[in-house]
Order: sequence, then C-alpha cells, then structure tokens
Amino acid sequence: MKPVLNKLLSSTLFCLCLMANGPAAFAQNQDGFTSLIDGVSLNGWNIIGSANWVIGNGMIEGNKPNGFLVSDKSYKNFVIKAEFWAESNTNSGIFIRCQDPNKVSQYSAYEINIWDTRPEQAYATGAIVDVAKVNPVPKAGGRWNTMEIVANGSHFKVSLNGVVTVADAQDTKFTDGPIALQSAGGTIKFRKLEIKPL
Repeated sequence: MKPVLNKLLSSTLFCLCLMANGPAAFAQNQDGFTSLIDGVSLNGWNIIGSANWVIGNGMIEGNKPNGFLVSDKSYKNFVIKAEFWAESNTNSGIFIRCQDPNKVSQYSAYEINIWDTRPEQAYATGAIVDVAKVNPVPKAGGRWNTMEIVANGSHFKVSLNGVVTVADAQDTKFTDGPIALQSAGGTIKFRKLEIKPL
C-alpha cells in the first residue's frame, strides 16, 4: 500500500503544480515574448472612453469612437509584435509609455499611428506622431498587418509588414508607462499583441 500511496501523492502534487504554474508557463513563448491579449477577455486591460470593445474568436475589436484599452502594467524598454486589421478609414494606434492611464493622448505618450487617411499624411500609418514622419505612407486598410515596435531608451524603430517605417527616431520625453490600444473611428481588430522586455 505504501508505494501506491507515494505514487498517488506524487501524481497529486504534479497536478497541483501544473494547475498553479500552467497559465504562467504558457504565457511566454520560446522567443521570450509574452502575449498581452488572450482573445477571450480583457484581463490586464482597463477601458477608458466610450469606444465599444468586442472580445471573441481570438481577437479584440474596437468599432466605435472614442476610447482606449490601457494595460494594467507599465513597460520601459521592449519589443512589441502586433497583428491588426483595419478599414481604409480606421483611426487607431498603439500608444506606448503612457504618462496618464486615465487620459491617453499623443501629447502624453508615443503614438504609433494606424490611420491611412490622416489629414497630415506625414504622421499617418507607420509614423510616431509628432516624433517620426513616414514617407511614403504604407496602406494598412482592408487587410491583416504585422507591426513591430522597438523602444529602447531614447531610440525607437517601427516596421509594418516587414518594411521599416521609422528607422531610428530619438526622443527623451517619456521613459516608461502603460500601453494603450485606440479606437477612434472605423473598425480595428487585434489578434496578436506580444511584448518582450529589453
């Protein structure tokens, strides 16, 4: 009976360890990236503003102005990998190093823009608003896109669909803060948002 009891206790402890550590163990992939969205909930995010956020099918969708999802956590130096779908007139963006999680704007964060039809095209999709211009403006509307954002100290790099849109912008205004996803017009869908600290 004793060997059976030992085996039973070992199995129980193993299961308990899996239950306790399972989600955390799978949160980070082999490349060191951690997913910030799970596609079924808004865990880790706070809603500000009046945007309508829909969660399901592995995605987060914003389809009404105007508001943000703001991360619970703050981040300093990192790489972000995102996959998003936008309409041709979608006004959205990924804001990083937000200084006030209750009042997100281009003046209190770095806004990596997703807005093909922005009136001032120099800061349209792929640009960092008021920091780094883009030329020519890549078009993201009507399809799934990949975006990579690198923020390392005062240096920033942005790539859209494998093409560098901001090579090496430099700015020192903001050093750390939450991340925010914007819904300001049209439909925006995020099916991947991963971060890796540097």
